[in-house]
Amino acid sequence: MKRFTAHVATLLAAATLFTPFTSMAADSPPAFRHVVIFGFKEGTPSAKLDEITAAFKALKEKIPSIKGFEWGSNVSPENMNPELTHVFTLTFESKEALEKTYLHHPEHMKFVELVKPHIAKAVVVDYAAK
Repeated sequence: MKRFTAHVATLLAAATLFTPFTSMAADSPPAFRHVVIFGFKEGTPSAKLDEITAAFKALKEKIPSIKGFEWGSNVSPENMNPELTHVFTLTFESKEALEKTYLHHPEHMKFVELVKPHIAKAVVVDYAAK
């Protein structure tokens, strides 16, 4: 019983320590998401697709305003946009970080020049996460 009580006390102490962090997160402004969906030109070699994906992923290390990065392939069973094959989501702490830092950053501009010749279609959506 003493061991159980000690575990409960430890859990309560840990919960108390982390409470300010969760309340701070609730009060902070929403994160901004930048969703980029590409359809590549027919015949784009898989090695070039790998290079583009690696270059996009590398932006997180080169541009400090990028707080999160994830990507994947379009696997929707609805088949509404099969030509859109690659989905990338970047997270920023503010709209300003996205608009004023990332979009005009020289590393982002280099990436745009790398990918542009291979794009058949692109969709970009930005939103404030709720």
